Amino acid sequence: MSATVPFNALKPAEDAADVRAAIDRVLASGWFILGPEVEAFEAEFAAASRVPHAVGVGTGTDAITLILRALDIGAGDEVITPPLSAAYSALAVMMAGARPVFADIDPERLTLDPRATEAAITARTRAIMPVHLYGQAADMRPLEAIAQQHNLAIVEDAAQAHLATADGRPVGTIGAAAATSFYPTKNLGAAGDGGAVLTRDAQLAARVKRLRNGGQTTRYRHDEFGVNSRLDEMQAAILRARLKYLAGWTAKRRSIAARYRSALNGAGVTVPREFDAGHVYHLFPVLTDARDRFQAHMKERGIETLIHYPVPIPRQPALQSASPAMCPIADRVCAQVVSLPMYPGLSDAAVAAVAVAAATFGR
Repeated sequence: MSATVPFNALKPAEDAADVRAAIDRVLASGWFILGPEVEAFEAEFAAASRVPHAVGVGTGTDAITLILRALDIGAGDEVITPPLSAAYSALAVMMAGARPVFADIDPERLTLDPRATEAAITARTRAIMPVHLYGQAADMRPLEAIAQQHNLAIVEDAAQAHLATADGRPVGTIGAAAATSFYPTKNLGAAGDGGAVLTRDAQLAARVKRLRNGGQTTRYRHDEFGVNSRLDEMQAAILRARLKYLAGWTAKRRSIAARYRSALNGAGVTVPREFDAGHVYHLFPVLTDARDRFQAHMKERGIETLIHYPVPIPRQPALQSASPAMCPIADRVCAQVVSLPMYPGLSDAAVAAVAVAAATFGR
């Protein structure tokens, strides 16, 4: 049967007229790469993120790689990162020429465990890359202390955490820089791929701008090895159109999360704690040892669910060359986690249907 409540809905809705006007504006301009839309979006997104600099790039993966390259992190260097995330987090480290080193996650917060992080530091470690997972910031205070003690950079993976905060501080203001993604499913999504680097460091921002455009300092002068990773004008215009909706969409996500939490209190699934009021609920995961039965239970009631993420990154075949350490907490969570529908377009009736279906599992 088709889902009564799909896991996500990506078609423009309340933003449709603004998105169409943005597309038409770019088509009429005839300017499609690194033009006024990108410049305007960078300024507007930086202001919304409360950082001085935002640099639009081709993908969130590229954003991580370009930050590391701008920090001169590459061959022979190690970057500590969690095993629970999209694999692109670690692949981006490898794209920079560095080696991802995996430290296990906190069993309740599901983000990088500071104690495991400190234990993973070696003479080759150059950076710590926490992932602000599912929209909740990592445990940044102890990670900052560890980084300072060992003279390490912090690179924030904020792909799932647009405008999230950690202890009241915006993500992207805590480390050397943050990478975010505008993949269509993200809280602020484009109509294709896109990403951005957020930073307080003007020199780092300038170098990322150079690296994203083939290392050019002036047209046809390539002063260093760069790549082709440019946020295009069409995506920038669409993101500008949607940015003004983001605060309201985030409020709706938090409202839905509160309803789910209330309904699932004492239910047959475990809901990870909200550690920070700055959580922006990109996803709403629950944990259960009977995941297959839970998904079948939800499907029978017309509710679509997905798994984020079923395979710990260190167990991915693509990561075998990194000789990764095993992470037992991440192994367990990856076998239990399942995500409920979470997006601003969910109606009150749909939210109620999801909550009732999940709450009745096992009863």
